[in-house]
Amino acid sequence: MRGKRWRYFAGGGAVGAVNGLFGGGGGMLAVPLLERAGLQAKRAHATAIAVILPTSIASGIVYAVSGLVPVPILVPVALGVTLGGFLGAKLLPLLPVRIVEILFGVLMLAAGVRMAL
Repeated sequence: MRGKRWRYFAGGGAVGAVNGLFGGGGGMLAVPLLERAGLQAKRAHATAIAVILPTSIASGIVYAVSGLVPVPILVPVALGVTLGGFLGAKLLPLLPVRIVEILFGVLMLAAGVRMAL
């Protein structure tokens, strides 16, 4: 178990660094890592969200203190993200695992293509 804890810690550190550096995206790294650790897809997605929350709060505070957060944009986007997150969390248990996997793969592919262009 000790070796697994170290891997979980290292994976969590990588997820946190990616999320903090890029302002998001840690979940796209967390999900495959959690699935590799043995979690079923839906549990991996739910757990990724739960572990990203403290990371996002910590990096958000650093960004806000640094003056990098435009408050007029923050409030409406935060409200939209909160509503979308709530709806997505309600939808996840209703979808078949295979559909969740396909949608996640398409999203990762689209994000990669978008970033490459």
